[in-house]
Amino acid sequence: MSDPRPIGVFDSGIGGLTVVKALRELLPNEKIFYLGDTARIPYGSRSPITVERYSMEMADMLTQESAKIIVVACNTASSVALPKLKENLLVPVIGVIEPGARAAIAATRNGHVGVIGTRATIKSGAYEQELRRLSPDVRISVRPCPLLVPLIEEGWLDDELTDRVIARYLGPLVREGIDTLVLGCTHYPLLVHAISRALPKTVSLVDSARNCATAVRELLVQEQLSAPLANSAGLEIALTDAPDTFLGVARRALQLDIGDVQLREVLHAVR
Repeated sequence: MSDPRPIGVFDSGIGGLTVVKALRELLPNEKIFYLGDTARIPYGSRSPITVERYSMEMADMLTQESAKIIVVACNTASSVALPKLKENLLVPVIGVIEPGARAAIAATRNGHVGVIGTRATIKSGAYEQELRRLSPDVRISVRPCPLLVPLIEEGWLDDELTDRVIARYLGPLVREGIDTLVLGCTHYPLLVHAISRALPKTVSLVDSARNCATAVRELLVQEQLSAPLANSAGLEIALTDAPDTFLGVARRALQLDIGDVQLREVLHAVR
């Protein structure tokens, strides 16, 4: 069986496009509908109940676009809203945390994994819980990095200030002896070169976006939802507020072919 409907992907801003880029590379014949909640970015500083509500609203909007699967391309939303999304939606839902944790356990050599993310993601303990479920003896060091998303959204990807902020955040993790670092926010792959400069060459980076895309491919096959080979693939992007720097950063950093961007009013869910 095959299914030509689009894959629905959402995030609070530009970060989820790192997942979209990986999906387009792995699944070139799939249609993708991306919804960025730019009116309410960042999610990382919001309360869990607010993130849960925002996530349900984004998922409902993607359902109205006939999405055959919902990809929560946001670590913050994945860490607090995934159970409610799975409980309430009729299509499969996948987040970024489990795929990233699996990749980290496979990558570590000394059993010491570091995780960076938004305050909400780190506070939730979701990565620690998943990493310990997969490997009970793993050592974990975590670090919230709240300044990185605003720097990325401003387009400051190759900037001395950004390098200094990254070095300040990562210094303690390096001193604690991690050999693997999970980029626990889908924005962070946009800073992969700057992050690599702040780490010893012995530290492996785990990109949650790419590992999420691989998990999506596996789920589509498992659920018999893959698009037909002759499917007319395409990318549609909708935002909940004016793009501002969004398009420039996305085109420059990700080399994505982005056409017209739609503006959508948030549909407020009542559940």
